[in-house]
Amino acid sequence: MLSLMSYASKYKKQLILGPFFKLLEAILELFLPFYMAKLIDQGIRQNDLAYTIKMGIYMLIMSIVGLICVMICQYYSSIASQGFGTELRNEMMKKINQFSHREIDSFGSATLITRATSDINQLQLALAMLIRLVIRAPFLSIGSIIMAFYIDTQMGFIFLITIPVFSLILFFIMKKTVPLYKKVQQKIDHLNLVVSENLSGVRVIRAFSKKEKDVENFGEVSDDLAQAYNNVTNLSALLSPTTILIMNFSIIFILYFGGIRVNTGYLQTGQVLALINYMTQMLLALIVVANLVVIFTRAFASANRVEEVFQTQPEIETTPIENELPWNEETLLSFQHVSFKYTEKSGYALEDINFNLKKNQTLGIIGPTGSGKSTLIQLIPHFYSTNEGTILLNNQSVNSFKTGQLRQHIATVPQKSTLFSGTIRSNLLLGKPDATEEECYEALDMAQCLEFVMSLPDKLDSEVFANGKNFSGGQKQRLSIARALIKRPDLLIMDDSLSALDYQTDLLIRQALKEKMTKTTVIIISQRVSSVKNADNILVLKNGKQVGYDSHERLLGNSRTYRDIVNSQKEREVE
Repeated sequence: MLSLMSYASKYKKQLILGPFFKLLEAILELFLPFYMAKLIDQGIRQNDLAYTIKMGIYMLIMSIVGLICVMICQYYSSIASQGFGTELRNEMMKKINQFSHREIDSFGSATLITRATSDINQLQLALAMLIRLVIRAPFLSIGSIIMAFYIDTQMGFIFLITIPVFSLILFFIMKKTVPLYKKVQQKIDHLNLVVSENLSGVRVIRAFSKKEKDVENFGEVSDDLAQAYNNVTNLSALLSPTTILIMNFSIIFILYFGGIRVNTGYLQTGQVLALINYMTQMLLALIVVANLVVIFTRAFASANRVEEVFQTQPEIETTPIENELPWNEETLLSFQHVSFKYTEKSGYALEDINFNLKKNQTLGIIGPTGSGKSTLIQLIPHFYSTNEGTILLNNQSVNSFKTGQLRQHIATVPQKSTLFSGTIRSNLLLGKPDATEEECYEALDMAQCLEFVMSLPDKLDSEVFANGKNFSGGQKQRLSIARALIKRPDLLIMDDSLSALDYQTDLLIRQALKEKMTKTTVIIISQRVSSVKNADNILVLKNGKQVGYDSHERLLGNSRTYRDIVNSQKEREVE
């Protein structure tokens, strides 16, 4: 947790002044019982009105000054804790954005969301409590003991006996709760995963009428989390009543022994009341310490989870876009005996892939579902590293490029179209931030979505809801294609993005690519033979292996897998 405190370095002023003002307030609070004893013993008992008023004014002034100190401390702690949380959250997002797909797969999106929200909120709370209470509570506890000894040495020993009893209880509860809080955070991860799956798959759930089953599954996960919370909070809840019990027994002892010493003349009534106040102060401060232990226990568990993200070294470091010379090599892309698997324990998703793609050519990739088509194209922008073999781009290994150098030459239209909340213009500018309005309309025209955009009241400035919820599937797909086309990349990868479109739109987009993007090398992944048959070469995959690489006509003669795909689609057309 200490390593994360570096993110609060901007708030050194607040981290110093906040506890300082809280310490001033604690000092003033510590003297209030002392002055109250004087007010009773030397003012009220002796009928000295002037002295009583003077002590009352002193106590009023100390209370007002203490209130001002508390307000200043609260102000500084809010600034420091919120600023610390913001800095930490920003740095975590930067770190996550540096991860390759392998690290993101390893963590999972559910736990990364929890760590960037719930865990950092716990750390914010811990810092706020550190500023407000960490100095005050121990100071009041120790100060109360010192003041008790100052008033009466024998009565001070009651305070000393109370501390180890409380410490033993605190140690026992800490030992039990720390591991339980770690389990709670893991169960929160699981709950977030279930919620994410349910929301993303809500249409499938409704289509199969599995709402009741889904609610039942969610209830089980939620009950599991509730049970884990109950286990840890039941233990933590023992702190306050146990502390109050100790405090009441201590007050009984003070009243009993204090009464005896008042009768023998060693103590006065006001001093006994002061001792009771100091005992109350001390044990209330210890209750605060107990609550702080709970907060810091959770914070340490959260800190470990946050540090795990920061300490993870990405397999592929993501770098910003940099200016580079154009790719001018005749062979733009070359796979040389490439094999890949997602994890060490899993089987090969791709095995011994070999092909060359020349500049300004078009490559089609086809194969049955699960044959590794999408996996293959994720290796080209270096989202994953190969396990075996070499991938050359512009006659250089992809491993030799910085990701910013590499990916500025490549545009990908993913299999699942994704739009971001904003406007149509802001989504297009993701592809090319400095694009002009004319370039936006040209990209929309090539993607066959200019007509529907022009029909919207605000045209390019029309609002886009999160994930493009206000557009149909085909409209979202074409806008995603336009976002890639506006970049005019050296290499355009279309990952089964044409299959969601009708045959006519598919054809028009491919014609536009051929006519208007003559300097772009294109890779088209498709389930449709019609989408790839005019490509210069077609790569045929089956079960992660290359079973054909040639033109359409030659593959019909030498690739049984390709021939089966062609024949199956002819049968559908006949039907």
